[in-house]
Amino acid sequence: MSAALLMPLQCSRHGKLIYKVFTQTQGHRYLSNVCPSAEHIRKFIIENTEITGEQSLTPEIRLRLFTPRCRFWRERPELWPFDDPYWAIYWPGGQALSRYILDNPEVCRNQTVLDLGSGCGASAIAATLRGAAHVVANDVDTVAAVATQMNCELNGLEPPVCLTTNMIGSEPDAFSLILLGDMFYDEALATHLHSWLDSCVRVYGTKVLIGDPGRAQFESHSIRQLLHQLAQFELPESVREENYGLTFSTVWCYRPEL
Repeated sequence: MSAALLMPLQCSRHGKLIYKVFTQTQGHRYLSNVCPSAEHIRKFIIENTEITGEQSLTPEIRLRLFTPRCRFWRERPELWPFDDPYWAIYWPGGQALSRYILDNPEVCRNQTVLDLGSGCGASAIAATLRGAAHVVANDVDTVAAVATQMNCELNGLEPPVCLTTNMIGSEPDAFSLILLGDMFYDEALATHLHSWLDSCVRVYGTKVLIGDPGRAQFESHSIRQLLHQLAQFELPESVREENYGLTFSTVWCYRPEL
């Protein structure tokens, strides 16, 4: 497992658990040629997560996430059968982005929206709640796609289109709005994202909103100079406790002309 891929997980208590899970023996994980059914994944998610969200920046959105009462909070790490469960944590950048969307419905109303690196699907849910014309949730993890569908249903919504192909670096699609929460955790990924987002803006005039709690990899990257701050949110106490040293999360608009 790449240390770069695990980087964002090491900044939280949840993340330290997941980091431990995925740096130890992987003998029981599904082989790449084995594809568990959506029904199996749904059952697994139900059995190993809890419905929560009340202590987040968006208490009106209910999500299935890891909590200390869940089995894999204390289970032997090698028994975890899937890829890294980024989807099982409501990261602070995504919380700020979703809160901003809920507070500013005109941002998504009648827009075609891509939630890139969608994880638990909270930003896609917020966009749908605020009247987006079409929403696509993109995450390379199939389990994340199922979790997003389940979380939409949990909030009384029709699930969005869920794509598991890696869209970063692909030919830009005609989305009017792209949402990214907690994606700038690795310098190489940030550089790749910067180039692709620039293409989306140049070809289609896409608006890009970014949520990030001020991680070093984000603050030190060149894209930081091309962002306009839209809002900043103080993280709830429980979220602070789970994310050592992070007290605020900010929403930015990408402005390549700056």
